[in-house]
Amino acid sequence: MKKIRYLLSFIVILTTTISSYSQLESASIEGPTQGTSYHITYLDTKHRNLQPEIEKLLVDFDFSVSTYNPYSIITRVNQNDKDVKVDKYFKACFKKAKEVWKNSNGAFDPTVLPLTNIWGFGPGKKSEIEKTKIDSILQFVGLNLIDLKGNKIIKKDPRVALDFNAFAQGYSVDVVSKFLNKKGIKSYIVEIGGEVYARGTDIYGRIWTVNLEEPKDNKEAINKTIAIAKLNNSAISTSGNNRRYFIENGIKYAHHLDPKTGYPSKNNLLSASVFAKNCITTDANATGILVMGLDKAILFLQNHPELEAFITYSDGSGNYKYYKTKGIKNILEFNE
Repeated sequence: MKKIRYLLSFIVILTTTISSYSQLESASIEGPTQGTSYHITYLDTKHRNLQPEIEKLLVDFDFSVSTYNPYSIITRVNQNDKDVKVDKYFKACFKKAKEVWKNSNGAFDPTVLPLTNIWGFGPGKKSEIEKTKIDSILQFVGLNLIDLKGNKIIKKDPRVALDFNAFAQGYSVDVVSKFLNKKGIKSYIVEIGGEVYARGTDIYGRIWTVNLEEPKDNKEAINKTIAIAKLNNSAISTSGNNRRYFIENGIKYAHHLDPKTGYPSKNNLLSASVFAKNCITTDANATGILVMGLDKAILFLQNHPELEAFITYSDGSGNYKYYKTKGIKNILEFNE
């Protein structure tokens, strides 16, 4: 459904009985969704198969906020359908978008869809890039040009189009997690398209963990692990420029677009892993940080202590360098 960031892989032990956890059954389900895949493991005393309900939930979510779905609510909004009314999923995404857009000083902006399309990173086919074309599109890029009133979207310019793909997968993780909570599941890990939230512990009573990979350019295979993240009732999202990019005339163009210039962001950031209490927050902010660049990202994180982050960037010689917020020492274990 959206950008592909460097992979976060589970370290999950699947077994049905062990010591004091013998009353629990560990269920593992997976499948396609949102143009990517989901993997969910949960411990359930009632031994239920929740996959049909979860997949129905994901289908409903897709019909709300997927720009790849021609019948979705967001597609109809972008087409200026006067009869469309937004639902709870769309509202949650729109409100979070406004929040992060404001906090990031516009670095995160879901109205970049027309730019995403001409660069070939969206549903549309890549166009020939011309400065005049970019400048004309920038006239209707900006979250200040669109608002939500009740169940209706109001645009100052009908050409404004929304793209929630930069953080909708993160929100879908939250939606599934909330469903599991309502079912009384106290231990689970949910991953959708690389976005992860975990609660409780695995069958051995250990905190769930995911692997962080080095941000080496690699569109297909898994890169080596540089750290292991412990998810103690928390979410993680990683945004990087090593999975979704193209090279033209010897120049690399990554999918993180700067809403102010209309071009892929030019800075030395390679990836940003963000940790918070929910995945919609981590996903949106990880995207914004990649656009900001290092100096602005550090200042931003200092002003938002509710976020923990691990940023990988390149020095002048092409070597990996890292920036870590203070709380990262309690979350990450680094490989020697």
